[in-house]
Amino acid sequence: MEHPYVAATRAGTGRRRRLPCPARLFSLRAMDTAARTEAPAPWTPTLAPDGRLVLSLAISAYDHVRDLTDGLVRAQGIALNALHFEVEEIFHRFTRYREWEVSEMSMGKYTSLVSQGDTSISAIPVFPSRVFRHSSLYVRKDGKVRAAQDLRGKRIGIPEWAQTASIYTRGMLVSEYGIGLDEVEWIQAGVGQPGRQEKVALKLPRGVRYSARPDSSLDRLLLEGEIDAVMSAHAPPSFEAGDPRVVRLFPDYRPLEEAYYRKTGIFPIMHVMAVRREVLDRFPWVATNLLEAFEAAKQRSLARAAEITASRFPVPWIAEIAERGRELFSGDPMPYGIEPNRTTLEAFLRFGYEQGVCHRLLAPEDLFPPEVRTSFKI
Repeated sequence: MEHPYVAATRAGTGRRRRLPCPARLFSLRAMDTAARTEAPAPWTPTLAPDGRLVLSLAISAYDHVRDLTDGLVRAQGIALNALHFEVEEIFHRFTRYREWEVSEMSMGKYTSLVSQGDTSISAIPVFPSRVFRHSSLYVRKDGKVRAAQDLRGKRIGIPEWAQTASIYTRGMLVSEYGIGLDEVEWIQAGVGQPGRQEKVALKLPRGVRYSARPDSSLDRLLLEGEIDAVMSAHAPPSFEAGDPRVVRLFPDYRPLEEAYYRKTGIFPIMHVMAVRREVLDRFPWVATNLLEAFEAAKQRSLARAAEITASRFPVPWIAEIAERGRELFSGDPMPYGIEPNRTTLEAFLRFGYEQGVCHRLLAPEDLFPPEVRTSFKI
């Protein structure tokens, strides 16, 4: 059976079939709302007294960007006004309203917008957050799901179909465990609060069963047994509070994630840095200068992590962990640029297309402006 949203939007007709229940009606309306981005105010360049271009940057407070946002590292020709929020707020405000010029951005939402022909933003290959996602599946301790194969035929809660973590996790379930997208019933809701909605329009594959629950949260649905698992980057509040009823499906996830990387070469990219297209149209040099500055800040952070004389992080054995990361990832554990990340980018774009987040199959080069697709050699 064709999914209602696909039927409603096929060939641009806009004709909607009658939906069988209020939840699916909400699901369709939520997606329609998500497809609309408020038109941002026109951007006007502003120069600092020293002639540098003033740009506002919104990003989470990562150590590997700290030296850039604090001004110890400078992007040539740019005066950055750094703003720090939780990533959910950053994504919501930038995706909907473009409130600043440079923004941390969900990889899933960005690639979806690009696939739909949205040229209002363009990314640089800086990936501030990368996390393996075996750790992102949560189940009831007394539930029916004990192993990944048990998810077949069950109800899985997701905060958004287009959440980057969910895209990678679904891709892993399909490729590594043979669980088809149509073999699960997908329930969308906020992780801890009711009312969360999709932020981009979807083109769900045939046979996918998807519905929204705006009246509840994934945490509550899991505890009450209405869903069998939660797939989320943000852990359910009950798990964070130490509720013994909620556990990870893969409690010892690190060995599984290391094995997955060795087998596939995929180190999941969660977030990317996006720039309003108006900025790059006027000042194309901004892309490369930002990329170089982010790289310099990251290298300073990696050096801090490797420092063994005095620990720079409140984490025991941080220098050893950093060394293990260099060994596993052949030097830089979080490389920027296209070529060092081609395997991961191509896999993610394939996952996104197969899952209907991306409306067409993209190549990595489609995501970034020409100025950052190559680098000079000496």
